[in-house]
Amino acid sequence: MTAPFRVVAVSGSLHEPSKTTALVRAITAAIGERAPIEAQLIELTQIGPGLAGALRRDQLPPEVEEQLRAIETADLLIVGSPVYRASFTGLFKHLFDFVGQYDLVGKPVLLAATGGGERHALIIEHQLRPLFGFFQALTLPLGVYASDTDFDKYEITSEILQSRIDLAAERALPLVGYAASRPVELLVS
Repeated sequence: MTAPFRVVAVSGSLHEPSKTTALVRAITAAIGERAPIEAQLIELTQIGPGLAGALRRDQLPPEVEEQLRAIETADLLIVGSPVYRASFTGLFKHLFDFVGQYDLVGKPVLLAATGGGERHALIIEHQLRPLFGFFQALTLPLGVYASDTDFDKYEITSEILQSRIDLAAERALPLVGYAASRPVELLVS
């Protein structure tokens, strides 16, 4: 048996409870149903106060630095943000401003977002994918978008959404396995 994949899920929501957090948890669970994983959830609601005042990485408190190291060493990142003013939340971007420029090269990233309606679904293509393209990450082809109608309170109730989550998990795993087997030095030179 191989070692479990280190999966780090990041919720860019600024609220608790959160549909975005529910979505990234559901995606993480779907990955975990298909492969052995060690999962960690990073919520901006918890680390935001320590993150918000820092202008440089050396100004971050140890608990935020620990979360950044988890992001940089994950085998798979699952990142999600609510749509806020046509983009991801500012604190979500601030977190990734501290990630090392080459620390996500070749890393599989499954993109997710939530919004009030279907008109916000393009956040995945127009906001999240370019951000992780900058890092030269391997943004997985199938992202997961959920709207308010996919939830009852903060529970996923849509069978269609659950099918999209399952399909994204199925399609992600071969790429995660491939990326985990590649020495990063081959990708960064």
